[in-house]
Amino acid sequence: METGDGAPTLRAMAETRYSPAQIQSVRKQCDRRLAALERERASWFAHWQELSKYIVPRRGRFLVTPNQGDRGAKLNSAILDESGTFAARTFAAGMMSGITSPARPWFRFTLGNRDPRRESNAVRAWLDDVRQVTLDAFARSNAYNALGSVYEELGVFGTGVMLVDEDEEDDIRCYALTVGEYYLGSSARLAVDTLYRVFPMTVAQLVQRFGLEACSDTVAAMYRRGDLDVEHEVVHAIEPNDTRVEGGTFSEDKPFRSVYFERGASDLVLACKGYDEFPAMCPRWTTIGNDAYGRGPGMDGLPAVRTAQLLARRHAELVDKTARPPMQAPAMLRNEPMSALPGGVTFLPVNSGDAFKPAYVVSPAAIVAVREAQKEVRQTISRAFYEDLFLMLSQMDGIQPRQNLEVIERREEKMLMLGPALERLHDELLDRCLKRVVGILMRRDRLPPAPRELLRQGAELQIEYISVLAQAQKSVGLTSIERLMAFVGSQAAVNPAVLDKIDQDRAVEVYADMLNAPPDVLVADDEVASIRQQRAQQQQQAQAAEMAMTVAKGAKVLSETDVGGGANALQRITGMLGAR
Repeated sequence: METGDGAPTLRAMAETRYSPAQIQSVRKQCDRRLAALERERASWFAHWQELSKYIVPRRGRFLVTPNQGDRGAKLNSAILDESGTFAARTFAAGMMSGITSPARPWFRFTLGNRDPRRESNAVRAWLDDVRQVTLDAFARSNAYNALGSVYEELGVFGTGVMLVDEDEEDDIRCYALTVGEYYLGSSARLAVDTLYRVFPMTVAQLVQRFGLEACSDTVAAMYRRGDLDVEHEVVHAIEPNDTRVEGGTFSEDKPFRSVYFERGASDLVLACKGYDEFPAMCPRWTTIGNDAYGRGPGMDGLPAVRTAQLLARRHAELVDKTARPPMQAPAMLRNEPMSALPGGVTFLPVNSGDAFKPAYVVSPAAIVAVREAQKEVRQTISRAFYEDLFLMLSQMDGIQPRQNLEVIERREEKMLMLGPALERLHDELLDRCLKRVVGILMRRDRLPPAPRELLRQGAELQIEYISVLAQAQKSVGLTSIERLMAFVGSQAAVNPAVLDKIDQDRAVEVYADMLNAPPDVLVADDEVASIRQQRAQQQQQAQAAEMAMTVAKGAKVLSETDVGGGANALQRITGMLGAR
């Protein structure tokens, strides 16, 4: 498998200005680094192989050599109980639908150090347009397919790797790597910043990708002879560019260096290019100390998975011995025809004290005990892969019906268990992926022009996640807001002044944000102020009209009231006021 982006064309390779001495230096450095990374990875190898053997036998590339002809061989012969495999599948599907579901938006862009309530409609519209362009790029490409593979690798092996490269047709192209074919290295910040991978390429692929002139003499000779399908090992090294030259050539001024070379062909480099961002997303479920590789749920559940294989074997043996028990017979029947088939007959001597019968009978209780043990082990595997979280609602169908509030609270309680891992995924997978994709789209002029006010202020684009799992983390605060508002409402019946303590506008905004309500359902602050001002003016006008009506009615009553002397009350009052 080869990536499409950094795909050095002849023109791109011509832009590389490294001298032959520099090329040799880079190649020697890559060889030394690869050897060191191999030594570091060696201690993980056996554990990964065991995880692959018992959980996901079709994942992992171990000891694969070029021109090996058994890659399509059956790989799941060690699996007698599929609980671990099915649990890993559920884990990957749950993570996919809960974090990066293609069926709904799972992120949005905001501006750093700015109050969202003060953003203009133009800025909000631009942020939404940028998000939509990014989501469209994900949908056009194979990103969601690659993410599904990453989640499965992450759940079983504790580490997942995905490359994001530029693509001429779909803007981006993603490549999910499998454990065993890559090597990782960390920076001083304990973030992965180095990726080496070893993979086979045929002679035809090498020449098509890098050109005949860049290949070794061995590959060139095979190409001329027509041996196009012979494979050779190729190394792709991505690491910080320690020879970076500001304002240099195409490859020299990039913060990350990308080097391709044939393994074994000394002092030769197929291509040397660069990346503006680190193109590899390397999420890890959890890490310890300075480890470059992570540990995941599969490692926690591996003992139970192996126990499940043993119990499946024992259960099959008990069932087989019950259906076809081992038999015992008199010695005189040796070499005589005997039958254990249904309806079969075995002849015994008359008055024989011995009989043709089972050597022992399997107790039904033994089968029940094994089945109960299997049930417990499968539950342990399910908990290790968080199946009870992802399948909670479907598993509650057989239980007594519950109120919606209880279901929500139970779901939120379980979602909190994923909190630490979810934060790590945001940092090591989604943040890097989105920044990489936005960078590619920006360089390809796919993003809409920013509003002038935004350009003047120079605000930084930030990412906020609104996936199902991210919203579940936020929604824990919904209950506290609801309880507070209910308490204030009950107190307001006794003392209305308590409502002055609550900023109801802000409460609505926070509640809508936690629910990920569409931003256009909330009216902007300036429009709210205008509406309230108009309402206040209308109320004042209504009060003035009501007062004028009251005065008119009073004047009419006074004019109809006779106070003697041919005058009414209104005239008498008017005269008294005039006399003053």
